[in-house]
Amino acid sequence: MDKNLQNRTRSQKEAMLDAMEKNLGIVTDSCRQIGISRDTHYRWLKEDKQYKKAIKDIENVALDFAESALLQQIKKGNPLSTMFYMKCKGKKRGYIEQQDVKITGNMKFKADFGESNTIQPTSESEENS
Repeated sequence: MDKNLQNRTRSQKEAMLDAMEKNLGIVTDSCRQIGISRDTHYRWLKEDKQYKKAIKDIENVALDFAESALLQQIKKGNPLSTMFYMKCKGKKRGYIEQQDVKITGNMKFKADFGESNTIQPTSESEENS
């Protein structure tokens, strides 16, 4: 790569980092502002470890900003914000809406969604009929 191209690429990366910081990590807006494609940004992420680290740092700052805004809403007594926070951060304490259960092996089930809302294992005799 010649020196002029290297200098232009370095300048574009610096401009992209500035734009990403101002846009709180929104890639499309940042690319549009400095005149590069999203593909170029993602190629830089793959090829340049320093650029990738700087982008990850900006993403963390954006998350910190959003988390601060959420905590401000909680302090104001916003119940939806409090519920959201507990569903995300309070899972270990039982604040969950649903539980993911992983079942492995070859099992067949018969679902009855009538009044009982239960799922029963299928017996061998039912499978063969």
